[in-house]
Amino acid sequence: MRSFLLAASQNRWLRDHASHYRFVRRSVSRFMPGETLDDALIAAQTLRGRKIATVFTRLGENISDRAEAQEVADHYLEVLDRVRQKGLQTEVSVKLTQLGLDLSRDLCFGHLKSIIARAPRESTVWIDMEASNYVDVTLDLYRRALGEFPNVGVCLQAYLHRTKDDLAKLLPLRPSIRLVKGAYMEPPEIAFPRKADVDANYFALGKHLLKAKKEKSCDRVAFATHDVMMIRRLAAAALQEGFSKSDFEVQMLYGIQRGEQERLAAEGYTSIVLVAYGTFWYPWFVRRLAERPANLWFIARNVFVG
Repeated sequence: MRSFLLAASQNRWLRDHASHYRFVRRSVSRFMPGETLDDALIAAQTLRGRKIATVFTRLGENISDRAEAQEVADHYLEVLDRVRQKGLQTEVSVKLTQLGLDLSRDLCFGHLKSIIARAPRESTVWIDMEASNYVDVTLDLYRRALGEFPNVGVCLQAYLHRTKDDLAKLLPLRPSIRLVKGAYMEPPEIAFPRKADVDANYFALGKHLLKAKKEKSCDRVAFATHDVMMIRRLAAAALQEGFSKSDFEVQMLYGIQRGEQERLAAEGYTSIVLVAYGTFWYPWFVRRLAERPANLWFIARNVFVG
């Protein structure tokens, strides 16, 4: 089922037609508050009342037009301005292919720099990791950005065989790392095909990151997962390392494991929600289903309800 969904996420016909079905749009609404920045801002204000911070990401990838890449960069500058005006504890997370990476590394890096420079020094600008063919260039641009700005972080994917080595090479730079499991279709020679192996690698990388943070070779560590058992295992490991609850950070997607998000915040952990918005939601949404195929029942229910 996971392989089928990942293949579906790349299907152009499905992408172009899915948005026309009401039951699909109702299903998507569980995982994103709306398609506009205003929708995201309202969600962030609501979550702030529950002691939950937010990260905004505008959906979209693989832009092949310079004007469109510029528009995306300008949009994130507006996001940072509006977040500051409203006094929200909100960061941004960007995809490099949305900033023009497929057109030019220098063009992309210029847009990335402008976004990081606009962000407050205490606020991290996160760089998403995309499919495996983008890992090398993403890490290269991350190192370049980190050489100029301390407040930039990058996502690493636990399902890739290479991630342990990538992390080892980054630690001398004192990076900020968001650890995810991974949500793209990759061959077994590149990524672990078995969920149990991905989980084992995630936990091993997580413990390594906690140790690195304790030794001050990693500036910030965020565990981006909806796996409640994994969260609790890593939280226990963090406490054993001597971290306070507030030093343990979990990032989850809007609408998923809401009870766990609120539990973490209420107990004093750092709970952050990734709020996605925009019209280019189809591939992102289907990859979320692939991460947890059980979520397909939401679609099934919406076929028959309302």
